[in-house]
Amino acid sequence: MTRIKPRTVLTIFVLLSVALSTTVVSAQTKTEGVIKGRDGSKIILQTADSPKLIVQLTESTDVAQVQGALKARKKKMSMAALVPGLPIKVEGTYDAQNQLVAETIRFKGNDLEQAQAIQAGLHETQKQAEQNREELEKQNAALKAQNEALTEQQKLIEANKAAIAANAARFGQLDDYYIWDEVTVLFANGKVKVDPQYVPQLTALAEKAKSVNGYMIQVKGYASASGSAALNQKLSEDRANNVTNILLQHGHVPLTNMLAPGAMGESHQVEEKDKSSDTEAANRRVVVRVLQNKGVAGVM
Repeated sequence: MTRIKPRTVLTIFVLLSVALSTTVVSAQTKTEGVIKGRDGSKIILQTADSPKLIVQLTESTDVAQVQGALKARKKKMSMAALVPGLPIKVEGTYDAQNQLVAETIRFKGNDLEQAQAIQAGLHETQKQAEQNREELEKQNAALKAQNEALTEQQKLIEANKAAIAANAARFGQLDDYYIWDEVTVLFANGKVKVDPQYVPQLTALAEKAKSVNGYMIQVKGYASASGSAALNQKLSEDRANNVTNILLQHGHVPLTNMLAPGAMGESHQVEEKDKSSDTEAANRRVVVRVLQNKGVAGVM
């Protein structure tokens, strides 16, 4: 019988230990949570175990929407669909920086619709807050011009300034994003093709966005109230998609920095005093915004 030398046994033991350690490190991990923000190719995920888990997206990350009563069917989706507020399930492995490198991401269709609706509502609230702030600033300017020499009136101005700051802070908590810049693209009646005059504006906006740390670009399409609601929904969707294609092809914006294009149809009509053609034209629009998540900016 051949006897195995002690040194040989020790070598085999060490090799087996290394192999087992490698297997543990590369083991698949499954988790689920709600997207709190996007930083380019990184997702800020809130889970039951972590308030800020970093999930790394790669070109090979498989993103899909589960469908059907048994959730057995899958619809492949773009990474642009991964918007804040969306509950997702992630499977992947941790890298050396303890970030979860996603291999697959799954979510339900109705969850995506709800997340997009919430984002739209938050933006409208933020817009109203900004209008309130501008109106209060105008009132303060008028008071200052009229009462600059009087102490009591100066105190009133300072009180109004404090009200502005408190108002902005209160409403700012309702939206997770700063709006850095925006461009509005207008369309002819029933048309979805982007007028060439807007291409330089969109390209310039894309270049400006690249100077913003962790930027995201949001595209929202709208339509006028003329015609059927179904047709207007389709028009707003096609308009948003065409503008998105210009940002990707001419502005060279990475897909990981795009939020899913939103088709708002004839909702959120521009406030009109009469039924003029100018008002109708203002509603046939796509609004493109450069956003920065407040978590990336270090204020959350």
